[in-house]
Amino acid sequence: MSPLLSVSNLKVQFTTRQSFATAVDDFSMDIEPGECVGLVGESGCGKTTSGLAIMRLLPGSGHITAGSIMFDGVNLLDLSERDMQRQRGRTVALIPQDPMSSLNPTTRIGAQIAEGLRIHTGASEADARRRAIEVLEMVEMPRPAERLNQYPFELSGGLRQRVIIAMGLVCSPKLLIADEPTTALDVTIQAQILDLLDRLRSELNMGVLLITHDMGVIAGRANRVVVMYGGRKVEEATTDTLFSSMHHPYAQALLASMPSIETASKTHLTSIPGLPPDLTKEIVGCRFAPRCQYAQDDCWVNDPMFTGAGGHGFACFHPVDGPRVETRVDETASATAASQTEILRVENLVKEFPIKRGLIRRKVGAIHAVSDISFTIKEGETFGLVGESGCGKTTVGRLIVGLEDITGGTISFQGTKVSGKGHKPTTQERRDRQMMFQDPYSSLNPRMKVGEVIREPLAIHNEGTKAEQRRRVSELLLTVGLEPSAADRYPHEFSGGQRQRIGLARAIALNPKLVIADEPVSALDVSIQAQILNLMKDLQREHGLSYVMISHDLAVVYYMADSIGVMYLGKLVEIGDAESVFRQPAHPYTQGLLDAVPVPDPQASRLRRGNQVKGELPSPVDPPSGCRFRTRCPRAQDICTNEEPQFQNFSETHRAACHFPLQTPVSIR
Repeated sequence: MSPLLSVSNLKVQFTTRQSFATAVDDFSMDIEPGECVGLVGESGCGKTTSGLAIMRLLPGSGHITAGSIMFDGVNLLDLSERDMQRQRGRTVALIPQDPMSSLNPTTRIGAQIAEGLRIHTGASEADARRRAIEVLEMVEMPRPAERLNQYPFELSGGLRQRVIIAMGLVCSPKLLIADEPTTALDVTIQAQILDLLDRLRSELNMGVLLITHDMGVIAGRANRVVVMYGGRKVEEATTDTLFSSMHHPYAQALLASMPSIETASKTHLTSIPGLPPDLTKEIVGCRFAPRCQYAQDDCWVNDPMFTGAGGHGFACFHPVDGPRVETRVDETASATAASQTEILRVENLVKEFPIKRGLIRRKVGAIHAVSDISFTIKEGETFGLVGESGCGKTTVGRLIVGLEDITGGTISFQGTKVSGKGHKPTTQERRDRQMMFQDPYSSLNPRMKVGEVIREPLAIHNEGTKAEQRRRVSELLLTVGLEPSAADRYPHEFSGGQRQRIGLARAIALNPKLVIADEPVSALDVSIQAQILNLMKDLQREHGLSYVMISHDLAVVYYMADSIGVMYLGKLVEIGDAESVFRQPAHPYTQGLLDAVPVPDPQASRLRRGNQVKGELPSPVDPPSGCRFRTRCPRAQDICTNEEPQFQNFSETHRAACHFPLQTPVSIR
């Protein structure tokens, strides 16, 4: 049988103001019906460009200059634009990386999901609506019928990603190109979505190209793995073979950079030194040589050919044999030496968003986003806030920096109350409390060059002369792993991971005292993720920074945090020192989050599958009585319905609110 998709010797170039960049160079790959092929590599290596080229959705500056793309017996490069439009969404569909920039902000969710079905099948409005509800149910969307009438800005990042996935599945395509399909999702929903894609792939005999930087996602889902670097394919093998006996040093380094839930530690994370190659310049020799610890003289002169046998190919003169075995030195033991001085106190915090209807916009209910939570942070400390999308994590962060007014409770910063109805943060308060946003694209002004975006807070606060501000911008870009020349480009010219680094540079430009980091590395490939997390630790040690680390990834939070709070549907259900919460969780929900984290080991990943939290998050408009987690908890009993659990102590620094905890409570005098 012929492959469902066969990409041969593909070459894609982008024209720039000065020259051109070869984003994909001599790339070949096959996908069989019902097969999942993982495409992995760092941001800017050509993964997304390859997917867009298959869909023929390259931006105006991009051109396919060589190669062929055979799909179901037809060369897609020979089709007219009209014929290609008939293929997109119907036989081959794309799940893009950035949900906010891919959804129409002026159109309701239901119309956007139904649009493809109505165009390709002529379905009636009623049939299209039923199908829209069906695919939203498939992707575990809470209250799917209600979501049809909402707009994208009314949904959290994770819910928007589910809408995008539903749009890709609505016509049951033969090939699904999933470009970082779970980047914005919490680990429990990520596991459910990936299980869903696996099931659909099996039932529909659908081919899947899974583009990701997460080696844990690849390990548990893909049949084969293709590793890209600098626009080239550098290794290809079955998943088990690649993880157990990879041959290219880059594949080995990617795996070593992946934080694992099994081996998580506080030690300095492994990262790949240097930066990916500049594809606008001529490259001599092996593209990975400047960053490779095994490079020798011939690597700098000659370009290795892609060779191999038995389905395992690679391009390297000096191949390795399997994963890196190393002993990490603890370089961060003193990185979070928090003082005893309290910098932030949150007491009985409540935030409700009113629901208004009718011509006079009468209040008919409320969304209980945050319900009576309390915690403190000391100077130089990191507090990790973990939970699923929609649990209230981001709302807490926005309340702390003053982007939302509180409904009840108090927030004190450096001993001064900074919350209250109508309270407007002062210039100094805004300077001292900065936020890194979850969605880098929507938080960066698309009309401003990157240098202007980063320089803006410096100009507002009159920090130095214009020349000094420009030098500071160059320093910040280098700090976050970008070339100073990036200052002259616009946000849309960068990959998702690169835009996240720009957001970090802007957040630390004014040397704040407290940074609210909302999913700061969720969009980053593993090597850059390690660099950013190590950088955040270094900045904390050097400047006494405090962080609120908001994330759904417990392995990332554990590395960064001194203490962790686990949120569920607006409430804290567990809080304590990072070691206790991570190693000995007391609440079933915390254990479910740990079980859902992807593991970069194919065999372990398959064994863990199915252990994540089941079901959908209840509505914050009408949360369950008693314990809010009871509707999804495997240990729930009658008392959980009638009585709200109170916090119990499991050590002097560890508490959880559960009627039937996983650990035995202790008495604290």
